[in-house]
Amino acid sequence: MKKTSKLFATIAVLLLFCVTTLQAQEKKEVKYVTVTKSHWNLDKKDFKMSEWKAAEKEYLDKVIKKNEYILSASTYIHNLTPDNTEVLSSMSYASWEDIDKQVERSAELEKEAWPDEAERKAFLQNLNSYYSNQHSDEIYSSLFGAKFLTERPTKDMVPYVRKSYLAFPKDGTMKEFEDLRLEGNTIITQKNEYIKGYFPYVHAWGADKTEYIEAYFLDSLADIENMFDEDDELFKAGYARSEANKVKLETWGTYFTGVHGDYVYTFIHDLLK
Repeated sequence: MKKTSKLFATIAVLLLFCVTTLQAQEKKEVKYVTVTKSHWNLDKKDFKMSEWKAAEKEYLDKVIKKNEYILSASTYIHNLTPDNTEVLSSMSYASWEDIDKQVERSAELEKEAWPDEAERKAFLQNLNSYYSNQHSDEIYSSLFGAKFLTERPTKDMVPYVRKSYLAFPKDGTMKEFEDLRLEGNTIITQKNEYIKGYFPYVHAWGADKTEYIEAYFLDSLADIENMFDEDDELFKAGYARSEANKVKLETWGTYFTGVHGDYVYTFIHDLLK
């Protein structure tokens, strides 16, 4: 096989992309997904989750939903993660240019929503007061193999996120990686009834180019264990013991370091575009 040291650095450009929203497939394809990790302001007095959600919902309705450059948007809060102050905000875009365009468009929509400057400033200051000054941003590229929710969620869901780290095997190829990935996706993920939604991503811009993210949307915490049990059954049925399957699985393993992290969030269903 041809040596390819930049195998996954160029994957975002070379792969075709799928839409990775939580809703039905959009007319435009999602090529990039931004994830902003914010943190609660623990010094805020009289913090009320209901008031935070109401403020975010108002901004969503008046600005984000009207911004044509944002294809989808969703919000997640800590459930089982190392940091209970985490708040994740995810937005998807059809192009890299649209990431910049949405900022200018959002500023215009803010002025339309709150024409009075003092009122606008007060609203935004209140909204921002729920968060500390610390935040980080990542940009990911979406991959084929998503499993879309069949209908818009009417209740909060449980996203289980697995963050793996790509290795760069000397003889690896992107075709081999994709063939193996999509085979497992078809045999296991798409058939698992407990997985209501599944969205795979790779790094595009940010701190770690080796990140490989898989987000599984489930109905409940209990369904995490149910999902794993069903995965085991589907794996046994789909990968019968044979030398060919043994080689496939060993080859698949060479594309990863073997280290991964597990994160569980709460998806806020009424903060969804």
